[in-house]
Amino acid sequence: MHKHVLTATFVFALGSLMGLTAIGQEDKTESLLQRAAQADQRREFDLAIKLLDEVIAMNPKLADAYYRRGRANFCAGKIAESVADFDKYVQLKPDAESRQWERGIAYYYTGEYAKGAKQFELYQTYHDQDVENSVWRYLCVARTDGVDKAQANMLPIDEDRRIPMMQIYDLYRGKKKPGEVIQVAEAGKPLAPELNMRLFYANLYIGLWHEAAGRAEEAKKHILEAEKHKIGHYMWDVAHVHADRLRAAK
Repeated sequence: MHKHVLTATFVFALGSLMGLTAIGQEDKTESLLQRAAQADQRREFDLAIKLLDEVIAMNPKLADAYYRRGRANFCAGKIAESVADFDKYVQLKPDAESRQWERGIAYYYTGEYAKGAKQFELYQTYHDQDVENSVWRYLCVARTDGVDKAQANMLPIDEDRRIPMMQIYDLYRGKKKPGEVIQVAEAGKPLAPELNMRLFYANLYIGLWHEAAGRAEEAKKHILEAEKHKIGHYMWDVAHVHADRLRAAK
């Protein structure tokens, strides 16, 4: 009788200890994730990656950690590592695949253009009014099949309300010139933050459009100009990574 009581007491104590350990691990994971997010905001991407490495070592099946590390790796210029993280995220969380536009962009920069095009086609089923998605698919297709085929098979967009997105779309469709995109971006006397954002997107996508057509100097001019118009969005990091690659190539 006493033996059974002691055994039960030991099992209960062990279970309590394991529960406390699990709670402690959850607290540590949350702390590491918060610190990684703060490092990311400070643009300390290597630190963010290191912290997320710790999270993943503790919990290899935590999908969100791979997603966060994928973004941090991309911003740090570690594109292959970024692709691996986004792929792992999708493996662990298949229902999120249609939302993975970041993975499509990473595929573009690793030269996996067919995978990139497929990812953007999939994203279209999630959000079908995003000019950027259609443009990035164009860029992937242009790399493999040329700009004429890319233009002829653009994903349809009817209403992206961000200025000057519809003009960018028309540029890629062959219906507008770069100067017209800039003109619309500057129209209406927008406040400085809005104008900055408009000029960022205008120059980024004009630069990428020139690059797809093989006009390297024009592409570089606009991409470096886009980098000057810093915005608090992942797409600025894309422009920055691209600009760094251009500088490294020189």
